[in-house]
Amino acid sequence: MSSAQSLIGSGSVDIVAGRPASVAHLFLDRVAATPNGEAYRYPVPVDEHAADGAPGAEQWRSLTWAQTAARVKAVAAGLMSLGIEAEDRVALSSSTRVEWIIADLGNMCAGAATTTVYPSTNADETAFILSNSGSKALFAENAAQLDKAVSQQEHLPELKTVILFDAPAEVPEPAGLTVLTFAELERLGNEYLAEHADAVDKAVAAIDKEQLATLIYTSGTTGRPKGVRLVHDCWAYEGRAQEASGLLRAEDIQFMWLPLSHVFGKTLISGQIATGHVMALDGRVDRIIHNLPVIRPTLMASAPRIFEKVYNGIAGKARAEGGAKYKIFQWAAKVAREHARISQASRIATGRESVPFALGLQHALADKLVYAKIRAAFGGRMRGSVSGSAALAPEIGYFFAGAGVPILEGYGLTETSAGSCVNRAEDFRIGTVGLPLPGTEVRIAEDGEILLRGPGVMRGYHNLPEKTAEVLEPDGWFHTEDIGELTEDGFLRITDRKKDLFKTSGGKYVAPSEVEGKFKAICPFVSNILVIGNGRNYCTALIALDEAVIMPWAAEHELAGRSYAEVVSSPQVRELIEGFVQRLNTDLQRWQTVKKFTLLPRDLDIEHGELTPSLKIKRPVVEKTYADAVTQMYAGAVEA
Repeated sequence: MSSAQSLIGSGSVDIVAGRPASVAHLFLDRVAATPNGEAYRYPVPVDEHAADGAPGAEQWRSLTWAQTAARVKAVAAGLMSLGIEAEDRVALSSSTRVEWIIADLGNMCAGAATTTVYPSTNADETAFILSNSGSKALFAENAAQLDKAVSQQEHLPELKTVILFDAPAEVPEPAGLTVLTFAELERLGNEYLAEHADAVDKAVAAIDKEQLATLIYTSGTTGRPKGVRLVHDCWAYEGRAQEASGLLRAEDIQFMWLPLSHVFGKTLISGQIATGHVMALDGRVDRIIHNLPVIRPTLMASAPRIFEKVYNGIAGKARAEGGAKYKIFQWAAKVAREHARISQASRIATGRESVPFALGLQHALADKLVYAKIRAAFGGRMRGSVSGSAALAPEIGYFFAGAGVPILEGYGLTETSAGSCVNRAEDFRIGTVGLPLPGTEVRIAEDGEILLRGPGVMRGYHNLPEKTAEVLEPDGWFHTEDIGELTEDGFLRITDRKKDLFKTSGGKYVAPSEVEGKFKAICPFVSNILVIGNGRNYCTALIALDEAVIMPWAAEHELAGRSYAEVVSSPQVRELIEGFVQRLNTDLQRWQTVKKFTLLPRDLDIEHGELTPSLKIKRPVVEKTYADAVTQMYAGAVEA
């Protein structure tokens, strides 16, 4: 295969090469090494009769590695007692919580394979995933998840058992299904272990590295999702590679709120087991801001949308306070970006960070006035926040780096067990997705497509050999459908999705994510933006605003009491956003400029099928939903 550029991740490759056969092996090794070390933290409601808390209060509890192992083995043995065997699929439909990890590790220690299902997935698609995977059992978070399976039961002949994390007062007994509580499964497992004490150890010892460990279904923008087959070796590799790269460290406290059904969250479990650091779990997105100063993490992974919302919130609050405070914020934001840019350029050129004396003084003053408060909001000791699943606007990255909360952008796909490349805290490049993990190869094809090869690459799509052959070559190279380039010092830069890249009717190529990222960096009111222009003679945009930021602005501009839809359709807001679009266009090539835009009456969301659970925009869905608006923006246009 011809290629323009090629690179293999280096550093501690020998550690990666000596990996165990599975994460189940890795887990038991971790338990043996640090049995009394803290493994997981999780919130629990405080009993309403307790003296130390009022109704609705929460407290955080911990599990040591030994305590976790006892529960994991009980779950594994419980599954065995139900007849679950090696490579049998056991589905998991739940939000992020400690039981998710215990169930997943229980599956793997039984030799079974986990089928991940987002709890937000509707009943029809849940049934498709359960049926297509052939799942024999299902871990369901609550009665609502159970109801999805029950409503589609006629299409799920292989599903025999459902285990509930949160059981109602009366556990339902649907015909043809055995429904257990999580506690009942653990009790069955402990009874099984009383008679077969070494059953789990034998099951783990029998796991082959090429044995199926996980089926994760990609979020299809059209048609049914595809099941990605990730074997035990994929996860064992990810654990060791993340450890060897220094991305995760034994002393870390990681805040995990990402959906574990998504490959980004799932892969970090492997790294956490490899290093043995503490992971605090709470998947409630509305609790992130509250949890950060409580957990005080050193590391957090997130999608770019969260950082954009945090930035917009900070900017919006400063704007609302007005006067000197807003001017101070604007000045501090400019200083942060300039300091981060110059520091990075110095690090690349000389190997150490250096900035002009005057800029250093400004940065120190801005730190006291602004940045210290931002770091405190993140808990005060964040050494890095990993960003993935979508592109991060560089201006957002420069701002947070300058404020002392570096965002370490990474890259990977469901088909590569997520972790392929990542920036390291000690040497990161904003605008890139970092260096390959040890043992992962990156190649740039002649047409600019990024190809990946390594132990983390999937073994194919489930029961779809033709689809597999389209993206996975016999020699192991995986076609990502992303366009990118490698810098001289080996950092990977993503320029766009191959399938999203479009050509105007004038023959000019446009990378929509580049334009969208630039707009997010300058407009603090935007939530989502979709740039359109394929086959057209100019570009347009569908723009959704951030309600939490635009509504306070609206209240101060004669729009108090109006609904969100009324606010975004007002002349005042139209004029406001028009100013940001004009500012955007000054930084674009002529053919990239946005000639017209439409403000959407509501934000894009998962419920309407416009965003994936990892908050990526489903472009075809959005364009179809707002087809009339798109048509109107091109009405009367003369196509070239």
